[in-house]
Amino acid sequence: MTSNSLTERYMLAMNRIAKWRVVFCGWQLGTRRKGDPECDALSDHREATILQRVELTATAKLLIEKGVFTLEEFQQAMIDEAELLEQDYQEKFPGMHATDIGIQYDQRAIKTMKNWRQ
Repeated sequence: MTSNSLTERYMLAMNRIAKWRVVFCGWQLGTRRKGDPECDALSDHREATILQRVELTATAKLLIEKGVFTLEEFQQAMIDEAELLEQDYQEKFPGMHATDIGIQYDQRAIKTMKNWRQ
């Protein structure tokens, strides 16, 4: 396969998957007109998130296939990073932590966090 052909297929695939951003905007915000600032901001964020997901998955796949690390090592690293991020979120939002069924709130912390954004 020629480099140009691969580049064209790459661009087509990235543009195609990025089109899902519109579905997510409608799902989160409801129908909005083109040019709506809130929808445009969400669309940009969703596009970045979608493409980052594709990039990360492809990168991990290549690294595992090339023997740079194993699937198990990758999974353990992901667990470690998720646990560190969970700790960071708990520090940012005192009294809250994630469980297998959702976010649990410490009632005492809710009182101290009241109006925290003001």
